[in-house]
Amino acid sequence: MNTVTVSASRRYDILIERGLLRRAGELVRGVTNAGTVMLVSDDSVWPLYGETVQKSLVDAGFSVCRFAFPHGESSKCAKTYLALLDALCENRLTRADAVVALGGGVVGDLTGFAASTYLRGIGFIQIPTTLLAMVDSSVGGKTAIDLPAGKNLAGTFYQPWLVLCDPDCLDSLPDEIFRDGCAEVIKYAVLGNAPFFEELNRTPPRTQLEHIIETCVRMKRDIVAQDEFDRGQRQLLNLGHTFGHGIEACSGFAVSHGSAVAIGMAMIVRSAAQLGLCTAGTRDAVLALLRQYGLPVDCAYPVEQMLGTILHDKKASGGSINLIVPTAVGSCEIRKTPASEISDWLRAVGAK
Repeated sequence: MNTVTVSASRRYDILIERGLLRRAGELVRGVTNAGTVMLVSDDSVWPLYGETVQKSLVDAGFSVCRFAFPHGESSKCAKTYLALLDALCENRLTRADAVVALGGGVVGDLTGFAASTYLRGIGFIQIPTTLLAMVDSSVGGKTAIDLPAGKNLAGTFYQPWLVLCDPDCLDSLPDEIFRDGCAEVIKYAVLGNAPFFEELNRTPPRTQLEHIIETCVRMKRDIVAQDEFDRGQRQLLNLGHTFGHGIEACSGFAVSHGSAVAIGMAMIVRSAAQLGLCTAGTRDAVLALLRQYGLPVDCAYPVEQMLGTILHDKKASGGSINLIVPTAVGSCEIRKTPASEISDWLRAVGAK
């Protein structure tokens, strides 16, 4: 078993090993004396893994209640959040109890937000079942729901007590969902790990899943240890996300998060090359890897529509936005950019 320990406001382990779902109960019991756990999932993940995890929790002595909701970004909203809080109340969970998130990023974000606010905080365990959630959203303590005005606008920083990554879950992922996770994997390589970038070029990702997951979570662990609350270096993890969140919003969330991040990375590296901040070789290498992994690289939305969503993003502050700009493969910088100049960055890649 590979173990990555995160030292933040709460110290916790990320465990990576095939077959962990069947051992979830004993591993969760190792971090909490809860009598009751609420197992939260969605209607696509529960039929695959819900019974396995529930049985493991019951075998470990937990009383288990469950809450499932329709899959998809549209469920990451105030209505589902309030329904989950109501379920926690109805099942009489106390501060000594815990919630377990079983699913992808939407399940983890929503469950974490509920765990952080119910009774001002109860135990929270992440069991991510997608590549994107394993390498990124389950680690670091960001929880959130979307509001009508934008993505992740209501949320907290709330570290989990334990993260269990079972790569066996990825065997059942449809290719398009797996590719979504690959966008976040490529993000890590571009922002700070050139050797990893070359590995991704050479070796198919499904043949090295444990290595990929561990590499990404170690990188995120190190960044979170320096800047847990996203005031400095942690913003590097937003590579591709400022434009990406704009694309998601413009599409009404028809474009998936991973695809949007891939397009956002492609846009920012093209802009950087056009503005002389990175070489054409860096631009071409990033675009080639995104295409190699079957990810989109072109934005279909006009500048004015993109601006309306980008300028309302939570990363906007004091009339400016911190753009994460690649300067080379494996190196990025944070550039404080006046909001009035964001349209120039968009037009630098030929947006209309």
